[in-house]
Amino acid sequence: MSENEGKEPDSEGPKGPINEQIQHSPVSARIPPAVGRGCFSTGAIVFEGPNEFVIDFVIRLGQPHTIASRVVLSHQVFAQFMQPLKENLKMYEERFGKPPGLPQPKAAEVQNTTIADLYEQLKLPDELMSGVYANAVMIGHTPSEFWFDFITNFFPKSAVSSRVFLTSQQIPGLVDTLNTSYQSFMRKHGGGGQTPPPSPESN
Repeated sequence: MSENEGKEPDSEGPKGPINEQIQHSPVSARIPPAVGRGCFSTGAIVFEGPNEFVIDFVIRLGQPHTIASRVVLSHQVFAQFMQPLKENLKMYEERFGKPPGLPQPKAAEVQNTTIADLYEQLKLPDELMSGVYANAVMIGHTPSEFWFDFITNFFPKSAVSSRVFLTSQQIPGLVDTLNTSYQSFMRKHGGGGQTPPPSPESN
């Protein structure tokens, strides 16, 4: 008789941790009620941390100016976010033409403004202090605005962690801001400024 012969099978299942790679589509992401209505933004501020990029979507209507949503992306996801955004803008321009340009601040004003100066003028609500994490992004547009669903692809269900709306006029500036931030990051870390190809989940 072997050691296991005549014994009842182990009904408790496998012992120890289970390692399994889960893949699922953000297209079917759950939209929590608190996120579904989204938030409107008139622009974005981007800054880099040692492990992530932070995008603060700002609303500059009335006083004080307010951060409407803070989204945290890994360096890789941030890089992958840029290409589908550029593609969406290209599709928009092919269908509706280039968005009207926005007035630009004077060069001296930009050069003399630090990130500390910006945040002194911004209200950051306590509930947004830590931001929301996302590892995928869905982008869409209408003739007048673009929308962004920032998504967490976690088991058992993808979910939208933040939904943001910007006017189409804001998008060329957003593309420039993202690109400038990423190029600066790549120069610091010796990457040569090359953007990796987008992942299938960043579309």
